[in-house]
Amino acid sequence: MANEYFLAKGTRKTAIAQIRIKSGTGKVLVNGREMLQYLCRQNLVTHVMAPLEETKLMGKIDVIAKVKGGGLSGQAGALRLGLTRALVKYDATLRAALKKQGFLTRDARMVERKKYGQAKARKRFQFSKR
Repeated sequence: MANEYFLAKGTRKTAIAQIRIKSGTGKVLVNGREMLQYLCRQNLVTHVMAPLEETKLMGKIDVIAKVKGGGLSGQAGALRLGLTRALVKYDATLRAALKKQGFLTRDARMVERKKYGQAKARKRFQFSKR
């Protein structure tokens, strides 16, 4: 298990993340950049790193991620799901704790489609009586 990578994929909205983890020093790279530099917001970094905090593996796992599609929020959700799935492959005993916190559930919410005769999905054009 010295140089062995564990691979997983996560999705959220239209974002797809490919995750590789291995034992290491806690280095986290997203598309070749540091996570905070890539995601730009600390709350998104905290959201992504929650599975590592829960399993107390922060600083013991190296994470290399490729992510594409969607916006930053969707990419952060995809990273979190992929990281969680990779952790379960890394150590199957972590599954119960991660499942209890809801990290293994894919967030199925998607953008609602625009309807004809309306400005957006739910917004109507202004009504004129005369």
